[in-house]
Amino acid sequence: MKGRRPRPLDDGDSGEVRVSGHLSWAKPIENKRAFCLIQRATIVFMGIISNCTESAIKQAATSLISGNLVAFPTETVYGLGADATNESAIARIYAVKGRPTGHPLIVHISSIAHLDKWARDIPEYAMKLARSFWPGPMTLILPRTDLAKDFITGSQDNVGIRIPSHTVALELLKEFEAQGGAGLAAPSANRFGAVSPTSAKAVEIELDNFLDSSDRILDGGSCQVGIESTIINCTYKSASILRPGFITKKMIEETLGSTISSDYVYKLNKQVKAPGSHASHYSPKARVLLTGQPQNGDGLIALDKVNTPKGVIRLASPLNTNEYAFMLYEAFRKADSLGIKKIFAILTEEDEISLAIKDRLVRANSKNII
Repeated sequence: MKGRRPRPLDDGDSGEVRVSGHLSWAKPIENKRAFCLIQRATIVFMGIISNCTESAIKQAATSLISGNLVAFPTETVYGLGADATNESAIARIYAVKGRPTGHPLIVHISSIAHLDKWARDIPEYAMKLARSFWPGPMTLILPRTDLAKDFITGSQDNVGIRIPSHTVALELLKEFEAQGGAGLAAPSANRFGAVSPTSAKAVEIELDNFLDSSDRILDGGSCQVGIESTIINCTYKSASILRPGFITKKMIEETLGSTISSDYVYKLNKQVKAPGSHASHYSPKARVLLTGQPQNGDGLIALDKVNTPKGVIRLASPLNTNEYAFMLYEAFRKADSLGIKKIFAILTEEDEISLAIKDRLVRANSKNII
């Protein structure tokens, strides 16, 4: 039945560390930390909160097998998961998000060993990227197999595949596959075009009125990256970036030993549709401005070294671009909760992470231009 669920109790600080530049996304989270994370996670549904034990993960996987939706954490943002082979479950994702049905979804799997179920004619350079950066915040666009239907790919001959590194996501995927599932489609767990959620609370606030009582939200704390995965087109002889992220152009080129192109922002590859490539996306209710001087009552997101003008509401003071990405979407949500009308997002650093941040800021700002 459809209905509003009671608000869950606040389970306090998740204990997640503040993200920093030395984290390696090419390797899984170490065992000790993974164990702690799984112990801290909670599962929220029908107003009930319990420890996210092995039993709770199994219940969530069984719910997915039955055609229900499960929101779960990844290292980038929270995803809204459904059985990628179940057309009616995928239709519910589109309905809950209010997402146009022609937009493709990313399929999440637990291991490279399952890649050939979904993709064929995989180039060697794509396998090199997969071995280097999975599990981690990277999505590969590859020629699809018959398992990847039009309702997943947006009627393209390609499919997006990713292996997340978040422990809760990996445990859920492994259990889902153990119960007979092949992969989970999981776009960000928010309404289409809105700000991606980086906490379970943000998912609950965003989708509470759209989820059924049989759906679930797995709480694994705050996402460590904070912006969506890098999307790499691997359907041609050489790779190209369709959406920038924490796996940077430099990292990719060093891994492949060759230069690659970038088709993001206003030069998107028109022959390959990718998630998050809509001109207006990642947008809070507030107006996002990339230049200018904030005035009394406006919000400000800027590096810690930037002073806050009198009367301006400081939304985030990251120390570096990694922290900027980590804090960005929560700062957007904070602005909306405070009723702020204008957000000035000032980014003075110039590095490869700043390119990914600017991509999100440009799209958040585009609704004002359009």
